[in-house]
Amino acid sequence: MTEIRVKICGLSAPQDVAAVAGAGAAYAGFVFFPKSPRNVSIELAAALAVETPAGLCKVALTVNAADAELDAITAAVPLDMLQLHGKESPQRVAEVRARYGLPVMKAVGIADAADLPQIALYEQVADQLLIDAKPPKEAALPGGNGLAFDWRLLAGRKYWQKPWMLAGGLTPGNVAEAIRMTGARQVDVSSGVENAPGQKDAALIEDFTRAAHASRG
Repeated sequence: MTEIRVKICGLSAPQDVAAVAGAGAAYAGFVFFPKSPRNVSIELAAALAVETPAGLCKVALTVNAADAELDAITAAVPLDMLQLHGKESPQRVAEVRARYGLPVMKAVGIADAADLPQIALYEQVADQLLIDAKPPKEAALPGGNGLAFDWRLLAGRKYWQKPWMLAGGLTPGNVAEAIRMTGARQVDVSSGVENAPGQKDAALIEDFTRAAHASRG
């Protein structure tokens, strides 16, 4: 089977990038969202991206970002992918993809079966999908809340044609079960490898990546 690909999101320090690269993850995520404890400035992200080893996909997470913000980010930070984690419409996803010439990953929040049909809409315009837990209505953050959705919603389904990634409440302790239950070949984690909000733990990054890789069938 294809090896599980791991994305560690919310990196904010050189040691985070080193830990992600050393653990054998496939994606390094930088958050551009001021309300998040993982938010980084464009200047810091640029410095971190330059130090990111070749072969590690550099992803910028934005939330309902206007063109001016995306212009500034993409002009300064050497990126491999844009992740849209807000309420961007399929039309907006297509616009961003065309404007910047970068692969686009669209996050889709799931709480129950009624949320699943929207995945097919975004699949038509995005390069990848990130299937995440829908945040509570009162939540300040669209992701990174450490919440999982009912993975049984994905069990046994005929999956989408585009690459997709499972997110939401994953930890070193449950990622293998999540992969087995959903059939995911890619997983994303942020708060699940932290010892405090926004503070990545190198040992947890290693544990998470090892557990994900060991789960492959």
